[in-house]
Amino acid sequence: MSQPVARPDAAPKQRAAGLYTIIAIKLGKSLLLLALAVGFFSLVGKDLDVQFDHFLRWIHVDPSTKFFEALGQKLSQITPGSVTFVAIGLLLYSVLLAVESTGLILRSWWAAWLAIGETAFFIPLEVYELVRRPSVKILVLLVINVAIVAYLVRNRQRLFRPHHPQPVEEPESP
Repeated sequence: MSQPVARPDAAPKQRAAGLYTIIAIKLGKSLLLLALAVGFFSLVGKDLDVQFDHFLRWIHVDPSTKFFEALGQKLSQITPGSVTFVAIGLLLYSVLLAVESTGLILRSWWAAWLAIGETAFFIPLEVYELVRRPSVKILVLLVINVAIVAYLVRNRQRLFRPHHPQPVEEPESP
């Protein structure tokens, strides 16, 4: 009886808790950014100062304090074009993360490289911020991003389909 031959395009069967964690983080970020984009789009053309005042009252914070009044005045200077620009940027980044996550779920080779590049992009920015203004939050983000990049680089051969499938060996005939 011949043994089944592995298909070269079949996804690897190894369990990968690290990969599943990365996928969950990236999907979560995608959904959060999508919600923020929708929120920003809903603010286009509205008086941001008034919206901010309603929000502060909704969360039971006094909008008449000096800090919130100053912040509200700065919000009134933001143009609808700026709000639209931010909303589009958030939406595009959300889509990028969703595509990246989907590729990681399917264990596509391109998704590994996209995740490595997208995550590594932020490392120099986080190092700069850490040197400029040291904070535990930035240090934690830096450590997480370095760990994600290292994990994906170290395990990309094991976790993802190769770019060029290797020829399948034919089973020997008895």
